[in-house]
Amino acid sequence: MAAIFPSEGWLKGLEAKLNSDSRYHEVARNWEGDLLFLIEPEGNLDEKLTFYLDLWHGTCRKVVYKPAADAYPTPTFTLTASYNNITSILTGKLNPMTAMMTSKLRVKGSMGYMMRNVPTVLDFVRVAQEVTTAIL
Repeated sequence: MAAIFPSEGWLKGLEAKLNSDSRYHEVARNWEGDLLFLIEPEGNLDEKLTFYLDLWHGTCRKVVYKPAADAYPTPTFTLTASYNNITSILTGKLNPMTAMMTSKLRVKGSMGYMMRNVPTVLDFVRVAQEVTTAIL
């Protein structure tokens, strides 16, 4: 099955890969926190897109495609990016840490926690890149 970003199939594929990838499970074994992504319209995306992931100790406990932004009012992290910047991360053209440091990927939450867990962040991105077979 093709995992085209953005789609519910892509998000479900990401959930399955996070839960089956032994490397991610090991690297993220101490991670505790959920993520709410806010993708701003740009390029091929004509309306705001949201998706939610509940990540806990190397597993993904829940994903939600297109939740209302207020459905998860206090996620550990809220990540906001334009569509072009998020797709650049997914295709490997933009390093996620560079994106955070240059505000191309804005992070609301503990940057200290994020920086202490850079290997987890980078491995999450690796898994997301591996499930992305095409970009809309």
